[in-house]
Amino acid sequence: MNEVKTKLPTDTWVTATWEEYLEAIADPVAEKAKGYYHNRQMRLEMLPVGNDHASDHVIIIFAVNLFAMVKGIAINGKDNCTYRKTGIKEAQPDVSYYIGEKAVAIPWGTYIINLDIYPPPALVIEVANTSIADDKGEKRLMYEDLKVKEYWILDVKKVQITPFSITEGGSKRISESQVLPGLSIAILEEALRRSRQMNQAEVGAWLLSQFQQ
Repeated sequence: MNEVKTKLPTDTWVTATWEEYLEAIADPVAEKAKGYYHNRQMRLEMLPVGNDHASDHVIIIFAVNLFAMVKGIAINGKDNCTYRKTGIKEAQPDVSYYIGEKAVAIPWGTYIINLDIYPPPALVIEVANTSIADDKGEKRLMYEDLKVKEYWILDVKKVQITPFSITEGGSKRISESQVLPGLSIAILEEALRRSRQMNQAEVGAWLLSQFQQ
């Protein structure tokens, strides 16, 4: 039995075939893990259970949804959803969004979103507490290859968002969302900072006042 089958290493990239990856994520040991497959390597991440990660996860979803509601932008958010290009790539980002005319692109009843059939999400967000280096490195390359339009990395420890716009051939830093026009990254970071001192209802009221300006 090979190393991939016996040890199921987590939080690191391991060389594996697509079949070995599928076997690994089907293992009961990996039941609560997120799976990634890129460039013939797999990565299993145990789902975070800490307060800080969980709280920032909620805040960023709430903020994006609130902005879209106030501005009348059609969106459809996904929490820990699986995206797959069979035999080639797979990702389970913390948060992802279909926006605009593609907000209803994925039909109800879909389990794993097959990117050979459906479009990729417009926005992907990874909430990073201990995985920040990988989120800025290999995962960024993976989302470039998957052709998402925008990728945000939320650094829980630094209370900072690093956003990238993805175009053909690579990604570049931005200060305002391109897929949610008018949404300032600085406003989102300020909301995260306020969440360290205020409850989420108070943060939400502050965000609403900003978005309505």
